[in-house]
Amino acid sequence: MAKNTICLWFDRDAEAAARFYAETFPDSAVSAVHRAPSDYPSGKAGDVLTVEFTVAGVACLGLNGGPAFKHNEAFSFQIATDDQAETDRYWNAIVGNGGQESACSWCKDRWGISWQITPRVLIDALAAGGNEAKRAFDAMMTMGKIDVAAIEAARRG
Repeated sequence: MAKNTICLWFDRDAEAAARFYAETFPDSAVSAVHRAPSDYPSGKAGDVLTVEFTVAGVACLGLNGGPAFKHNEAFSFQIATDDQAETDRYWNAIVGNGGQESACSWCKDRWGISWQITPRVLIDALAAGGNEAKRAFDAMMTMGKIDVAAIEAARRG
């Protein structure tokens, strides 16, 4: 296990979420599934308790801890994309699998985890500063899924 691992609390679907992430994002995999050795407050002996997985190279542990805690936007994965096709592919996989759209590159998967599907052109425009950053930022504020061509046009003015 990595020295620093992100632990994500799930009600009971950690394995399904981890497998979805592994199928959706490159450099992602499910590496281990551990079952509870005895009954616990939200499960029984033999139920999946934890799942070790990576998402785009980031070490994660999914914990089936029951319904006590819910995900919120205070935590999100940010996935940098190279073009509109890659942006569309990830956005559509998350939203099309029971997720929901939000604003400014954000969406949420069916387990409540927030994602920022962010084209590099937007990241670069914001880093440029000045009027270019302002135009790109203003354009972004009108979007859900990022439109790469619209960001590029905003950068040019």
